[in-house]
Amino acid sequence: MVNGRKIGEGVYVIVLVIFTVYMLLDTFVITKKLAVVSNQSRSVSSSSDSSVSNSSGKSGSVTKSSTAYEDDNIKIALIDYRENDTDIHMADVKVSSSEYLKTAFAQSSYGRNVTEKTSDIAESVNAILAINGDYYGAQESGYVIRNGVIYRETAKSGNEDLVIYGDGSFEIIDEDDITAEELLEKGAQNVLAFGPALVEDGSVSVTEDEEVGKAMASNPRTAIGIIDENHYVFVVADGRTSDNEGLSLYELAEFMESLGVQTAYNLDGGGSSTMYFNGQIINKPTTNGSSIKERSVSDIVYIGY
Repeated sequence: MVNGRKIGEGVYVIVLVIFTVYMLLDTFVITKKLAVVSNQSRSVSSSSDSSVSNSSGKSGSVTKSSTAYEDDNIKIALIDYRENDTDIHMADVKVSSSEYLKTAFAQSSYGRNVTEKTSDIAESVNAILAINGDYYGAQESGYVIRNGVIYRETAKSGNEDLVIYGDGSFEIIDEDDITAEELLEKGAQNVLAFGPALVEDGSVSVTEDEEVGKAMASNPRTAIGIIDENHYVFVVADGRTSDNEGLSLYELAEFMESLGVQTAYNLDGGGSSTMYFNGQIINKPTTNGSSIKERSVSDIVYIGY
């Protein structure tokens, strides 16, 4: 009787361990592609000073270097700053139409634990400029709207999102106040759910002691902001190395405000923070705080055709 009870308890423990391991793998490791985006990748010539055709059928010359890109529709200037013992990389972006501001999923798929390096996603969609997105795959809830399609409509209470509308304008919303369907009806094309908002109406909107979850005060950071119509800034700050302290949210917000943005939003940071431009990784992304290499992420925000 005692032996039978011990065997039963042993079997229960084994089953519990197997179930726990499976749940952890299912949550953090096992890839589940829930939707494939068939039209995510498009072709564009990558040669310098050459003729290029875009999705609208127009053509023109392309001029590019390690710090600049310009064609008939897109103009990008890369500028580096050194503030708060940190290298900050800023891309000043002007486009003729908001259609060139895009998002893309890793592996062209929405799902759980579907990831790729920022540079690999960027190359797959022929991005000129790209930064990591909101890493939606690390969350169980929070709106996911990409290119006018709702992929996740489960609200996360307290989530402050960036809405990018079809006309290229930005708005900060709280998921408690509006549904994903209502955002779509208002013309939302992309909704990024990380946060918080850094600048609203031209002024810093975070406090000096505000942080993301349990993040340290100074970290690598990624942000996007809008100055005026079809004029954007993409920003990535290095950190977690002997040469780069990293920025607090408030320091990042102050920097974004200094650029003249009307609205700025904090994207996923830390080891995820990566900027890709003209086929090169611009910053020094860190993984696990110990090595300079890219972390695989769920999605990117990019400029391209």
